[in-house]
Amino acid sequence: MSGDSPSAGAPEADSRPLPDEQPGPDERDHPEGRRNLEGIRIDPVVEAEHESRRAVISALVEDEPGVLARVSGLVSRRQFNIESLTVGPTTVDGHSRITMVVEETDPGIDQIEKQMAKLKPVISVGEVAGDAVTSELVLLKVEADDPAAVHAVSEMYDGRTVDAGPDTITVELTGDKASVDSAISAFDRFGIVEIARTGPTALARGDTPTAPGEKPGTAGEPTTHDD
Repeated sequence: MSGDSPSAGAPEADSRPLPDEQPGPDERDHPEGRRNLEGIRIDPVVEAEHESRRAVISALVEDEPGVLARVSGLVSRRQFNIESLTVGPTTVDGHSRITMVVEETDPGIDQIEKQMAKLKPVISVGEVAGDAVTSELVLLKVEADDPAAVHAVSEMYDGRTVDAGPDTITVELTGDKASVDSAISAFDRFGIVEIARTGPTALARGDTPTAPGEKPGTAGEPTTHDD
């Protein structure tokens, strides 16, 4: 038609720069920060604003096959630093308590709690409040060249001998992290052959629930997902 523009229907010109006009690799903007395993970029400024700290996280879970593997897999996939992980029964049949010690920033600890809470078997999860009661079990096998001295050190740290032979002595120790670390250092002079360490488990002091919303087993009202 006579009223139509000569360029009507023609494709628009490509406004992108030609290859020889594009900036080279050294001239391009490079975003700062590392990426986690899921490809999400972590802001280095935000990351630097928070210092790592040691936190004890307690979770009530339903006894289902593979629940421990699911919890540990979720945390490790997100590159959180797990120091130890223990699991054991509670006063409620069919429930277990997972105690996890992590070395993370406050945002990292918050993310661990949120991600764990999304898992179906997890009933309740949270950081153990305040000055919790913590304890761990250690089995320590040392050389038996000086049994009397080994026994003396064991008594000093309230340990007990659980096995003694002509070549080695095995001692059982319990206590918080500081006391266990101190005991291990004391036994080191005898020559430590093997060591097995559970990592801490913990309960909140007094009437404070260890996991958020947790009810005592004597109440007859086990904690549920609705809390």
